[in-house]
Amino acid sequence: MTKAVQKITLSPSRDIPFNKLVLSQSNVRHVKAGISIEQLAESIAARTLLQSLNVRAVVDADGNETGMFEVPAGGRRYRALELLVKQKRMAKTQAVPCVVRDQGIAEDDSLAENDERVGLHPLDQFRAFQCLHQGGMSEEDIAARHFVTPAVVKQRLRLASVSNKLHEIYAEDGMTLEQLMAFSVTADHTRQEQVWEQVSRSGYDEPYQIRRLLTEQTVRASDRRVRFVGLEAYEHAGGGVMRDLFEHDDGGYLQDVALLDRLVTDQLKLEAEKIATEGWKWISVAVDFPYGHTNGLRELEGKPVELSPEEQATIDALNAEQARLESDYQDADELPDEVDQRLGEIEAALLAFEDRSMIYERAEIVRAGVFVSIDSEGRLSVDRGYVRSEDEVSTVDAEVGQGADAQAIEGKAAGSSGQRTVIAIAGSAADAEEEDEDAAKPLPDRLIIELTAHRTLALRNALAENPAVAFQAVLHNFVLTAFYRFSSSGSSLEIGLRTPTFPAQAPGLRESASAKAVEARHESWKARLPKGENDLWDALTALDGTAQASLFAHCASFAVNALYEPANRYNQGRVSAHGVRTRLDQANVLARAVGLDMVQAGWRPTVDNYLGRVTKPRILEAVREAKGESSAQLIDHLKKADMANEAERLLDGSGWLPEPLRLLDSDAEPVEREGEAGPLPEFLADEEDTEKAGDDDPQQLDAAE
Repeated sequence: MTKAVQKITLSPSRDIPFNKLVLSQSNVRHVKAGISIEQLAESIAARTLLQSLNVRAVVDADGNETGMFEVPAGGRRYRALELLVKQKRMAKTQAVPCVVRDQGIAEDDSLAENDERVGLHPLDQFRAFQCLHQGGMSEEDIAARHFVTPAVVKQRLRLASVSNKLHEIYAEDGMTLEQLMAFSVTADHTRQEQVWEQVSRSGYDEPYQIRRLLTEQTVRASDRRVRFVGLEAYEHAGGGVMRDLFEHDDGGYLQDVALLDRLVTDQLKLEAEKIATEGWKWISVAVDFPYGHTNGLRELEGKPVELSPEEQATIDALNAEQARLESDYQDADELPDEVDQRLGEIEAALLAFEDRSMIYERAEIVRAGVFVSIDSEGRLSVDRGYVRSEDEVSTVDAEVGQGADAQAIEGKAAGSSGQRTVIAIAGSAADAEEEDEDAAKPLPDRLIIELTAHRTLALRNALAENPAVAFQAVLHNFVLTAFYRFSSSGSSLEIGLRTPTFPAQAPGLRESASAKAVEARHESWKARLPKGENDLWDALTALDGTAQASLFAHCASFAVNALYEPANRYNQGRVSAHGVRTRLDQANVLARAVGLDMVQAGWRPTVDNYLGRVTKPRILEAVREAKGESSAQLIDHLKKADMANEAERLLDGSGWLPEPLRLLDSDAEPVEREGEAGPLPEFLADEEDTEKAGDDDPQQLDAAE
């Protein structure tokens, strides 16, 4: 016999006047949480009451109903209604929908109502905001009605716009909210899904790694090129900008890099054409020029434009204010923000006066040229007054030779001399290098040249700071020239200071700490020395011994040449045909004498200067040497570009250097490099080993850091 199922009976509902309700002491909620009573009252005023109150009849001592009802569940709604009555926005006799309970325990009802309340899944909330927005509500209206800021609404709408495929993965806890936020940086659903497929298999799925993959073909709005042309000009030209609403993005990511470069080139050309009206013979234009690009050129001695009485008065006032502020706060541990800001403004204003225009002789202008570029802050940089050696004798208007990477165009304006200014726009295309994964293949000549350029510059700076070693180095050169048959000097009677030319393509050379130190020291000495060479001897005689030694070291440092030069007899082997050391070996001796440390000199391996220029086995070798085998295995399955990026992060701060930059013992025998002989290790044999990549533990990356 089947037992009958007992049917449940729901509690009845009634509309009870508000003034017949009182808050029960049985309500378990005592700690404030969620939106405020004021916000809830506004919501009820806008939407009316969306959920009934749970009430019980109040009885007297004899158990008889009094006509009043207490509210054990729904206390916040009760207080919100109470506030509306106090504000006279609701009558105290307004009927309130209530569920009347007469069974069980009041505290149990209150606890159950709160326990059983389940908040929306974040994805449902994102989609709900999207529906409201698509229904015609503005972001500000949504924010006001749901008690959040407009910025939060923008973020939730952005998350709602991510690919539905990724939404489904997120809903099933297949990815974290932080990962979903990272994907929202782009609106390209196809790209989002491609990147998820890549990172989910490899285990390299940290939010920052997702963002990097999604923005790797973009340029940050903080890039100097963007600051030069202006973000508005780029957008006006039709360029797209991706914004990250969840991380600081420096103003966004510009997607059309080719458009940006074209705008920069066009703007630089316009500036060059304006400068051409001054009558210069040539103008060279580039986003950036390599370190030492003015070597071999004579710099004109211009005179700064005289200051007007008003400008001089302004300078005097600024100097006086600066001195007063520095005096007032000389004993302060920390400057107030407004004082610090004002001192910065004063310094900038004084620098602007120092950087005023120069006046040059007309006869010199017609044979000289100008370099036009962008400085590190994105400002126009105009460096006037350089004469090429071929223009020293004749001032005849001649065409400027075009380099392999430059395009010459005729300036629109002619100078007062009638000659046409030739404007050369430097190209940025670099020669493509073949990809060769053979670990035994030596480093490319160009890369070695670039690395040794950094080392040469650092060695110059180190030598200039060590007069004793500089003196000995020059003396050593003198003795080689005078006494040794196979010296590198071309004459036994005279010794000249010959400054080697740096490779134009070495990335980061011009902005390196060594370059800045050498330049600052040179400008300091230039200011102390006489303008004309006729007065030089007397000026040198007036220097004390310490100053002479310092100047001697500085000048000697310009002769340093530790550059690798392919097909040069000074680079062939460790010992020349006559049994003497090569020039690079002598550079190692000098480096040891001054204690050269390329890490302290500021060099670190990056994608641009090393990792993106070598084979995958060499990248792995670098990581293995610096961080161990486990770190190398973390990236051994990646594509070349991704491997180089990850290696840059892993090597940051490790102090690792490629062999051309290491301080070597010139007497030691060459050591065979691991991985350069024999077959590739097994874990490098299959670049596309995605199955292995998917089995990697994503936590290993954090452990390796």
